[in-house]
Amino acid sequence: MSKLARLLLSFLAHLPLSWLQGLGAALGRLTYLSSPGYAGRLRENVSSSKIFESYQDLPQQVKRCCAETGKGALELAIAWCRSPEDIAAMVKACHGWEHVEAALARGDGIIFVTPHLGSYDIAGRYISSRLPFPLTAMYRPPKLQWLEPVMQAGRARGKGKTAPATAAGVRVLMKALKSGEATIILPDQVPGNGEGVWAPFFGRLAYTMTLVPRLAQMNGVSTLFFVGERLPRGRGFAVHIEPLAAPFSGDKDADCARMNAQVEGLIRRFPEQYLWSYNRYKCPAGVSRPEAEQGHA
Repeated sequence: MSKLARLLLSFLAHLPLSWLQGLGAALGRLTYLSSPGYAGRLRENVSSSKIFESYQDLPQQVKRCCAETGKGALELAIAWCRSPEDIAAMVKACHGWEHVEAALARGDGIIFVTPHLGSYDIAGRYISSRLPFPLTAMYRPPKLQWLEPVMQAGRARGKGKTAPATAAGVRVLMKALKSGEATIILPDQVPGNGEGVWAPFFGRLAYTMTLVPRLAQMNGVSTLFFVGERLPRGRGFAVHIEPLAAPFSGDKDADCARMNAQVEGLIRRFPEQYLWSYNRYKCPAGVSRPEAEQGHA
């Protein structure tokens, strides 16, 4: 199954970008129509976020979100199968690289933080290609076990490395940062019991990882947020990089609220490209749901 998946992804990866994104948009809409659970969660998350001004415009915005999610799914083929040089050529602009250069000049390890927004895998590959040292990405194994070796082979190429979202993986990240290397973490992944706190996210409480603030307070570490914006009509991508808006304090609740606020700010810039279908508000096993979220259980 893994071999067949590699062949299919390789074929998709070498389609013209506009064709690939067109297929992805169709796939996203089809998934929305065929999966009531997926459709319901996407609608609820978009609606409760109040990110789109007009309620009357909500159905159209949901359709656009579905299309963008489908594009993002098929763009993984590019991130995992195309060469770093090909991926770099697809990035038409990079805003904020001076923040990376400043961190490099200080000799800092760098935590790159990106939510499920735009083409985060492609942006991560682009950033990795420009760094003078390895970049280690934290990941959770996919639900489809046969897909994991394909994903691992695609991400652990060139200067790319991976670390599982486990205690052992955290130690790998810490070692990389202490060595002056870089890591990538998605801050809107729902952590396990004991690894997060409840913090505001678009007006609701979401169980939020404490890992990013904890790592960010290590000595000699810089924290940078980034987004891989998907440009319209298959024109490519733009990478946007910005520093942490304010230093973390060591207070878990305040730090996670601060991190979520910065993530919200990025999403508001490109709202249709966020993965609204992700079950961001789920309650992990063993964690008590706060009273404010009881009605959403």
